[in-house]
Amino acid sequence: MEILLASLALIWGNVTAANPDASFEQLVQASLNAKNAVAIVQPNPSQETDPLTPVNKQDPQKDAPVVKGIYATAHSAGGSRLNTLVKLLDDTELNSMVIDVKDDWGYITWQTGNADLEAMGTTQKIIGNMPGLMSTLNEHHIYPIGRIVVFKDTVLAKKKPEWSFVNPDGTLWGNGKNPPDSFVNPYNKEVWDYNIAVAKEAVKAGFKEIQFDYVRFPEGFEKRADILKYTKDERSRIDAVASFVKYAKEQLQPLGVRVSVDIFGYAASVPAAEGIGQDFEKISQNVDVIAPMIYPSHYSTGWFGSKVPDAAPFVTIDGASKDTTKKLEAIDKKGWKPIVRPWIQDFTASWVPGYIKYGKHEVEEQIRALKENGINEFLLWNANNNYTPDVKY
Repeated sequence: MEILLASLALIWGNVTAANPDASFEQLVQASLNAKNAVAIVQPNPSQETDPLTPVNKQDPQKDAPVVKGIYATAHSAGGSRLNTLVKLLDDTELNSMVIDVKDDWGYITWQTGNADLEAMGTTQKIIGNMPGLMSTLNEHHIYPIGRIVVFKDTVLAKKKPEWSFVNPDGTLWGNGKNPPDSFVNPYNKEVWDYNIAVAKEAVKAGFKEIQFDYVRFPEGFEKRADILKYTKDERSRIDAVASFVKYAKEQLQPLGVRVSVDIFGYAASVPAAEGIGQDFEKISQNVDVIAPMIYPSHYSTGWFGSKVPDAAPFVTIDGASKDTTKKLEAIDKKGWKPIVRPWIQDFTASWVPGYIKYGKHEVEEQIRALKENGINEFLLWNANNNYTPDVKY
């Protein structure tokens, strides 16, 4: 009772100070208002759930090796070149192979046995004996990663223009290449599920990790976003792409497979690549592994203080690694930081003015820069799968 009376006295003082003519009835109403004000807590907008927040994110393969790998096309993995690549891994510290299971044109590269996928007419049996390939990789203790090119998909775009981008005249959009590439629409849930279905078949085949590439809109999309016809919703391009990544992680994590994403290296050095819909942090927080493509040849004059970044492999990789580490600081504090496993350069970029020939020294300089920044995993890219011999990895 004393507490109640004290409370009423306090409210009475506040009410009469503001309104000297206040009645007892107003006092009672003020006390009720005060009680209700305490009971009703307005939600803080900052506390509202972000749909991109990871849900029960876990690394399903905590005993996976420290990956040092190479890229192999489906033709290499399914043909006689495989023997050469396996020997390279047997003779060096390399231990992993990234293999196209859905390639740059959009072809699924082996017969999955999935009736729905095969009915799409997008399968090209490049790897003729997937069980035999997986057996070989297992025998040689090679960690298998399945690469899926997601939104750059000319094959699917031609079959399903409504899942793609259409010009004002009704024709399928393609970029300026010869022949042109087409992309499918990252807003389209059917595109998501199609790629997840391919991923699940790759897991059944024996792949330990699924690596998604071209997780983005076409380059320069912002210049034609309002001209092309395509389905979309209220989400930004960044959120549409990041939502696919989160969905993929949630779909695949229960299968015990890691999820990784390739991303432009410069995405770690800029606030966000809004045009193509890539945000380094938003993508990274929902994957087990992030694989920034930090090839020195892909940086233009002035990056990291170099006139020709391609000719300065250590300096370029060092700068890119520092930017990557800094970019991931915020999600690291939340426990969401993925493994950083960059793609590095094992090819000569003869189209770059001032380029240098890449060989043993240049590859080792890139690896040295990674190690000095605490990054111990990496992947080597050579489109033709011709890798430099005698490198100390």
